[in-house]
Amino acid sequence: MLNYMDRKHKKSNPLALTRKILALIFFFGITLLFLDFTGALHAWLGWMAKIQFLPAVLALNLGVVLFLILLTLIFGRVYCSIICPLGVMQDLISHASSSRKGKKYRFGYSPERKWLRYGFLVLFIIALIAGIGPLAALLAPYSSFGRIVSNLFAPLYCWGNNLFAMIAERLNSYAFYETEVWLKSLPTFIVAVLSFVLIFVLAWRGGRSYCNTVCPVGTILGFISRFSLLKIRIDSGKCTSCKLCAKGCKASCIDINKHKIDYSRCVACMDCLGNCQHGAISYSLRKKAKAAAEKKDKAPDKSRRAFLGVSAAALASTTLRAQKKVDGGLAAIEDKIVPERNCPIVPAGAQSLKHLAQHCTACQLCVSACPNGVLRPSGKLERLMQPEASYEKGYCRPECTRCSEVCPTGAISRIGREEKSSIQIGHAVWVKENCLPLTEGVKCGNCARHCPVGAIRMVKADPAIDDSPRIPAVDTERCIGCGACENLCPARPLSAIYVEGHERHRFI
Repeated sequence: MLNYMDRKHKKSNPLALTRKILALIFFFGITLLFLDFTGALHAWLGWMAKIQFLPAVLALNLGVVLFLILLTLIFGRVYCSIICPLGVMQDLISHASSSRKGKKYRFGYSPERKWLRYGFLVLFIIALIAGIGPLAALLAPYSSFGRIVSNLFAPLYCWGNNLFAMIAERLNSYAFYETEVWLKSLPTFIVAVLSFVLIFVLAWRGGRSYCNTVCPVGTILGFISRFSLLKIRIDSGKCTSCKLCAKGCKASCIDINKHKIDYSRCVACMDCLGNCQHGAISYSLRKKAKAAAEKKDKAPDKSRRAFLGVSAAALASTTLRAQKKVDGGLAAIEDKIVPERNCPIVPAGAQSLKHLAQHCTACQLCVSACPNGVLRPSGKLERLMQPEASYEKGYCRPECTRCSEVCPTGAISRIGREEKSSIQIGHAVWVKENCLPLTEGVKCGNCARHCPVGAIRMVKADPAIDDSPRIPAVDTERCIGCGACENLCPARPLSAIYVEGHERHRFI
């Protein structure tokens, strides 16, 4: 009965409604970026990924960073409740929990756990300074959301698409086409599952617990929001201490006994405005007299000084499926085994392994966007979840620059098609023991025939013999490491030619 009466007398809340509409637009827009395998949506929605806080910082996009800081200084932590997809996902889970339990007012005030919040922030900054990308990626909110969507939701989306494609084909329609669903990296999949379970449990039970304890971006913006112009304010003269605002606050930041709000944890969701039945809560500018009184009574906060020092250190540290199983009648068709590479292959535009490690947040957007099945998250501990190339499913087509177009952090710099054809990310290596002309005594030449830059030519194995088998000779100065030779080599399970990556890319 209490919940019914609360809903019946609940005030209209246009600010909360506006906030929810904008939040859903950003949430579904960014989600579609990770689900879309056609690449059609990025031209329209790609900017949503580029205005995420941490990617903008790593990309040194000062315009976006200053905009987000200014946005927080004016409106509070609206970034966390509107722009951040992980924050919106927590709100959806929390809302589902409240609806299922039939308890709209199930929260309550809890003191701030500063040691936990700033502990995770310090750990995050140390990981950035030390270049421990996988650790930083585990804590980054946008990256966590990207991994969850690309590993857990994308397969369901693709299976649904394939079902429609099968139905459309029987109706003689080609509005849909099938796409392959495969596990790109078991370690990354496990990390995504564990992250989702953790976030789901925290949101189901405590609303914004993850945002206000673990998330480093939430801690940074929470500190800035203390000084915002517009804030949720409580008029103690009108307040009856009914506690509806505190019980409905998913950030658990309203101390109604003291008529105070912890603005570092408030995400400006505006729900409390509608929950209050007495008009005691408003979203307004600070009153000068009240500001002066608060300044007089408030003791210096040493944690702010420590935070500024840590933040300064942080800013200084961040200053169509191409698979072709064609044997040509030369070998049995079977899956290829990934060759052991001395150096991993990273996308053109990444510049070097070091540059990729310093800027990549392992959000998996480039992996999701790769149309050729080349990119997948690394399973190596030192590069865990960061993208690397392998050519069992397809090869890196010289005309494709999709990964450089979608990367929001600058880990893969934007390059043009002409530029990509001259970037050497690796070179081909011939393996004599696997080559079919020598092992089977048949003609081949697949590698030379499909090399897009003409870096491979077939030569006599023994120049002194006229009918000597022809084997590939690789011009390593001309090869760009695209992997066409490795992918299309008919030798199984190991290719007779594979690509060795370069630690640092160069133009040829």
